[in-house]
Amino acid sequence: MSARAPDFTPLVNLLAQPGTGPVRGRRPVYVDLLPPCNHACPAGENIQAWLEHARAGRYREAWLKLVQDNPLPSVHGRCCYHPCESGCNRQRLDSPVSIHAVERFLGDLAAQEGWPLPIEAAPSGKRVLIVGAGPSGLSAAYHLTRLGHAVEIHEAGPLPGGMMHFGIPAYRLPRDALMQEVRKIEAMGVRIVLDHKVEDLIAEQAAGRFDAVFLAIGAGVGKHVDIPARDAPRVLDAVSYLHGVTTGEAPRLGRRVVVYGGGNTAMDAARTARRLGAEEALIVYRRDRAHMPARAFEADEAIEEGIKIKWLSAIKGIVGPDLSVERMELDAEGRPQPTGQLEQLQADAIVLAIGQETDSRFLQQIPGIEFDQDGVVRVGADLMTGHAGIFAGGDMVPGERTVTVSVGHGKKAARYIDGYLRSQSCHSPAKHPIASFEMLHLPVYSDAERSEPAALPAVQRIGGFDEVLAGLEERQARYEAQRCLSCGNCFECDQCYAACPEQAIEKLGPSQRYRYLYDRCTGCAVCFEACPCHAIEMLPEPTTT
Repeated sequence: MSARAPDFTPLVNLLAQPGTGPVRGRRPVYVDLLPPCNHACPAGENIQAWLEHARAGRYREAWLKLVQDNPLPSVHGRCCYHPCESGCNRQRLDSPVSIHAVERFLGDLAAQEGWPLPIEAAPSGKRVLIVGAGPSGLSAAYHLTRLGHAVEIHEAGPLPGGMMHFGIPAYRLPRDALMQEVRKIEAMGVRIVLDHKVEDLIAEQAAGRFDAVFLAIGAGVGKHVDIPARDAPRVLDAVSYLHGVTTGEAPRLGRRVVVYGGGNTAMDAARTARRLGAEEALIVYRRDRAHMPARAFEADEAIEEGIKIKWLSAIKGIVGPDLSVERMELDAEGRPQPTGQLEQLQADAIVLAIGQETDSRFLQQIPGIEFDQDGVVRVGADLMTGHAGIFAGGDMVPGERTVTVSVGHGKKAARYIDGYLRSQSCHSPAKHPIASFEMLHLPVYSDAERSEPAALPAVQRIGGFDEVLAGLEERQARYEAQRCLSCGNCFECDQCYAACPEQAIEKLGPSQRYRYLYDRCTGCAVCFEACPCHAIEMLPEPTTT
């Protein structure tokens, strides 16, 4: 028998009073559990719910359910690292549902059809200033607007999108896909003021009569490393380098390029160098592949494009075009340690991709705002800083720096800012138990392998910045949605209805699920065993007084 979900005792109180039939100590009850994909999503998407609409071909309903949490599905379908798929129970059966590909399909379809983003609340009369038009700022602006507040974004750069526009290469995120979703947010009434760097936040807030502020400045400053250098060739930081490529100011790199670092930005920097004409692009990284911060598929695609990676190596010095590189070895804790073994490399340009940080110096004079050593802003559980009414999220606060995490921060901040503006407390509801793979009652075979999007051949990729991966066709997207196992939630498959030997289950109609007729139920648990997704739990028979 499959494992039971933990602690369903409170549900006993929700059951009808015992009937007159032969119930023997236990009875079934329909439950809703938390799918692992939903649980893993940093943006808090109800993935299973929008996949359910997509599986039925209700694509607009699927998109509307999706954008309740995330206004940038076209973007996320391309550049999110989809932790939802790492959590998907289907990978234990054959392979995870290609959630990001279905999300991209829905976002692209919405752009093609011109579906507008919804606004649900009446105007509140409150105004909110957002500093930064990156993923966190755009997400917060969208959610605050839906809640009825007037929002204005002040962006230091010439275009909205932040690091999505200036840090992610076009072969991963085409600019038209990004801008289509930004324009939808603007069409809701969000005002984006470009080329406007905020220097005095308090004065700016007062001048605009803003009732609250959300700080959403991205990590747009490249970190530097102290490497002895003399007569060095062109040394660039990856952030400025990728920014220049986007703005049409790409640097001249030469024939041989070395990229120092092991994250996703390092992979992007090396792959971009090949597209700019470099004949050789080499990544030098201090640790091994198992410990690299870059996603595995990013490294795979880089290697396919001819990028070489020198693991367990650290640059110790630069003299002209010559690099002195020391061989490293990992200690018991996985930390790289020097070995004293040196070798020489040559490069026409060196790109430092060793991390980014946020420039938060303009906040240091504001009373109550505190910082950690790396410059990030300290916030409470509600994302408010130590100064009342000023909130912060995304790259400005501690945590993983990804587009999806930032979008999730924007949604969370909007909820707490709304509570602040309305003088109401804001609490997140308790989550249901997670539906694990062990809880499911699945067939032992599978004939529904994952759909993979078409990819440009490597030889064609390095000739320009055309998008590497294609989207799914409608047929493929619907098929992928139908691969969802609906873990923990009833999808009306009728298996419990068909299996019940006592005819103790009543169908309530499409999308209404079922109910038990407890006067007929014997507690035999056949329905429980027949339910493939564990949407039924067997609970003790409630006692009467």
